[in-house]
Amino acid sequence: MNHPSLYPCGQTRREFVWQMGGGFAGLALTSLLEQDGFFARHARADAANASPLAPRPQHFATRAKSCIFLMMNGAPSQVDTFDYKPELAKYAGKPLPEGKDYINSGGRKVGFLTPAFRPFRPGGESGLMISDYFPHVREHADKLAVINSCHTDSHAHGSALVAMNTGKTFIGRPSLGAWAVYGLGTENQSLPGYVVILDKRGGPISGQPNWSAGFMPATYQGTLFRPVGDPILDLRGPAHITREARRDQLDLLEQLNHRHLASRPGGSELAARINSYELAFRMQQQAPEAVDLSQETAATLDMYGVGTSPTDEFGRNCLVARRLVERGVRFVQLYSGGGHLEETWDAHESIEKNHGRHGAEVDQPIAALLTDLEQRGLLDETLIVWGGEFGRMPFSEGQGAPGRNHNPYGFSMWLAGGGVKGGLQYGSTDEFGFEAIENRVHLHDLHATILHLMGLDHERLTYFHQGREESLTDVAGQVVTDVLA
Repeated sequence: MNHPSLYPCGQTRREFVWQMGGGFAGLALTSLLEQDGFFARHARADAANASPLAPRPQHFATRAKSCIFLMMNGAPSQVDTFDYKPELAKYAGKPLPEGKDYINSGGRKVGFLTPAFRPFRPGGESGLMISDYFPHVREHADKLAVINSCHTDSHAHGSALVAMNTGKTFIGRPSLGAWAVYGLGTENQSLPGYVVILDKRGGPISGQPNWSAGFMPATYQGTLFRPVGDPILDLRGPAHITREARRDQLDLLEQLNHRHLASRPGGSELAARINSYELAFRMQQQAPEAVDLSQETAATLDMYGVGTSPTDEFGRNCLVARRLVERGVRFVQLYSGGGHLEETWDAHESIEKNHGRHGAEVDQPIAALLTDLEQRGLLDETLIVWGGEFGRMPFSEGQGAPGRNHNPYGFSMWLAGGGVKGGLQYGSTDEFGFEAIENRVHLHDLHATILHLMGLDHERLTYFHQGREESLTDVAGQVVTDVLA
């Protein structure tokens, strides 16, 4: 209870501020907030419920209209793929210098410095050094901007995957694809704006949070397509129910749902469900055609390795990704590697056995995707991102062991297409490939750069949640301008 003697004006501080806000001072404050764009930003979430996937303008004009993220689940070794370290051969069999092995990702055994398991060779006019695990991708070296100085915040697969996808190591935040669709909408209202295709061996061990919409409306989350067989189950519906009957059913359901929603404002889950019903109805018409590879020529199927082991699955997925972005889907993420350990790129047992297997599955399809997009005039407007959740150590895991442990301190990723400067190597790790030392790129910087290439300012792309303007990059992140064409 407030004592009158403490408030000689007869008001508490809260009463004073409340009354001030309702008077002339409040009008001035409202005007200043309006000029700052406060109300426009905060109204965006409510407007999204009306037409959440409608196309929206970029913050600034850029080439990229869509993004395909090639996620190498399990973490490929940078010193065996895109980070050429000839010094490893010189110091082979010797320990990492004292002071460098300050954290060895979970305390696993530390062996000796180990050179790349396959040779590196120059590619294209740029001469980018790329290993023999990716001979087909090497033919596209002049299209790639290889970032050799990435670093992240976790050495554990689950949290590092979540961080690479959402910017934080803990679950519950919107994924990169969700932010892209929230900011730009999608150009095809009959297909999802954000599609995720997993490996048939399973998904990432941290599961659904990797493509979640987090605290945003659920309509922005990724839609899972199956990696083999019919990508979308039960898409066609029972044969005995006509399209007209389904339309009538949805109309009635929509009326009931909107009546329910009107008495419970702010119910984003129900609003998303209403929109998902409508999207599913439209998808019944267009999605079967979008994923029908029988429309492709034999030459195209052969280029992607469809129908041939070991490239069939990832080749199909890459081809479906091209067909989706061709039809206006905003963000597609493909996973290579599923489940755990050797079923992914997690090469503790043997780099040669693991990367030889997974590299052979994805190398030809990725090269085909780059070729196909370029031939169709789509590469300039499609951003390609390749990488894993972290890298691997330059030393073996134990004495005489041919595997490598996790390394969050320095690893490689590459970008191509969509306004990227090709034939470029940016940043570097130390002479052993252990730690990023020059032009370091944190995952926040990577996310800021991806959003920038898609025409979104990572500082302006915000969502008001629990009294705070949230963003993908939080209070960090710098665009890596040197990789922009």
